[in-house]
Amino acid sequence: MYRRIRDLREDSNLSQTEMGRILGMSQTGYSKYETGENDVPTGILLKLADFHNTSVDYILGRTNIREPYPGE
Repeated sequence: MYRRIRDLREDSNLSQTEMGRILGMSQTGYSKYETGENDVPTGILLKLADFHNTSVDYILGRTNIREPYPGE
């Protein structure tokens, strides 16, 4: 999951600081999600999935299909 969060951010050409700002948090707080130091709260997972136009299941590694589910 942590690798996917980083890869999605990098694919969007965003820094950790920019991603943190989008999520309303500091770069340090966001960085801890990418390294696995802190668990990612459900609300943040939802925001990440919406922002990157993917599903929470993709972020969690439950599927390799990057597109969101139909109707999402």
